[in-house]
Amino acid sequence: MKKVPYSAYLQEIEPKLKQLLELLEPEYGFVSILSADTTGAAYRIGQKNKVIMEPMTCERGSVVRTVRNKRIHEYSFSSIEDPKDVAEKIREAAEREDQLLDAENIENYPTPDIQEEECRLSVEKEAEILPEDLSAEEIISRLKKISDEGAAEDPRILECVAYLSSTHVSKLYLSARKTMRQSYLFTEGMIMAVAKENEDVRSDYSVYSNLGGLELLDEMNHGVHTVIQNTLQLLGAPRVEPGEYDIITTPGISGLIAHEAFGHGVEMDMFVKNRALGAHYINKRVGSGMVTMHEGALAAQDTASFAFDDEGTPAGNVTEIDRGILKSGVSDLLSALRLGTVPTGNGRRESCERKAYARMTNTLFTGGTDTLEDMIASIRHGYLLEGMESGMEDPKNWGIQCILVKGREIRDGKLTGKVVSPVIMTGYVPDLLGSISMATPDVYTDGCGFCGKGHKEWVKVSEGGPYLKARGRLG
Repeated sequence: MKKVPYSAYLQEIEPKLKQLLELLEPEYGFVSILSADTTGAAYRIGQKNKVIMEPMTCERGSVVRTVRNKRIHEYSFSSIEDPKDVAEKIREAAEREDQLLDAENIENYPTPDIQEEECRLSVEKEAEILPEDLSAEEIISRLKKISDEGAAEDPRILECVAYLSSTHVSKLYLSARKTMRQSYLFTEGMIMAVAKENEDVRSDYSVYSNLGGLELLDEMNHGVHTVIQNTLQLLGAPRVEPGEYDIITTPGISGLIAHEAFGHGVEMDMFVKNRALGAHYINKRVGSGMVTMHEGALAAQDTASFAFDDEGTPAGNVTEIDRGILKSGVSDLLSALRLGTVPTGNGRRESCERKAYARMTNTLFTGGTDTLEDMIASIRHGYLLEGMESGMEDPKNWGIQCILVKGREIRDGKLTGKVVSPVIMTGYVPDLLGSISMATPDVYTDGCGFCGKGHKEWVKVSEGGPYLKARGRLG
């Protein structure tokens, strides 16, 4: 294993950032600086085209948070040559904001002062193969081999695309009492196929992710045959007869339910705004005794894992639901101050140009003791659900909707071989979680997704769990 090296750029500018901190501290009750240097490359190789691009998470910049007279101001910048010049721009921007707030008679949301504990932290995660260990030509060649193998497997395959993205994140957090540095690497992959028979065109995919490096390519090499066979099985697949069924969710679908059911609904900035029903259900039952759910950057090792969040709070592992009882939400620093709770390490920014919100990281169900074979054998008529398309939920009313690639029919305790596609699962969150009756021991996560706050504020997330048996409404 190799250390993921901390950014040379951040090392270079750290003395200037500390000077900026010293210039501002006499004038403000609190000052913090977050700086990020995130680099990466993404490759999309198919039969018809080849694309190399920069992942959307790449950035280089800093954001300063200042607090004075209970007013919180933020100022972002992309470079720092003269700390005195940047300090003056920060003062001017804060004064303009104060003048506007006074002119419009806008009151501050009551927020206690930020009180930090001493922390000196430096973390460099590890990976087997760093991005610089393989040339772009080598990566393209390996992805092309996957694409070619899939395309050649069956004449009905129109396209087979292999995708790989690797992102190197370095971050520095500074305040009067904290100096925190971290560097880590996460990698995502996907194999996607498109098939056509007569006028029926279908697609399916498989995803791969790690908190690590390009060793993910080795895992992808073994996945192309399964993707092709799954895609071909969708040809001619009918839709499911609408109704309520016993269902088994694969770990990916279990993770989607975890993310949508108690993801946004327990982001505690929604508690502050009274936009989440979960705020009224703390220490109340929201699921069966089989349901325990964790959330946090330390809850798993995947693409949403880190050592500290974008407000300098150490990463956590929160038990959101404990045997069916809702125990806690997840929060950024300011929401925790306003609610009188402890920040959980979930204050995240899309970039240094954007506000920090309470955001999910790794969200997952814990495992049980059942086997998949016993789950299938227990079902008279139902479906094994596979493949996430999308999901959404309503934090104020706990409605959930998940669009899934397919369902495999189960009759009399056996898979029949029949596939239905696509499948839409809807329901009321406590009913769905309350119906969970079986769970396998092993937990898997999928870290290939992004999550937005409403329609914006995209951050990396992962979600997962075991196979779960529940009761669901399908259509």
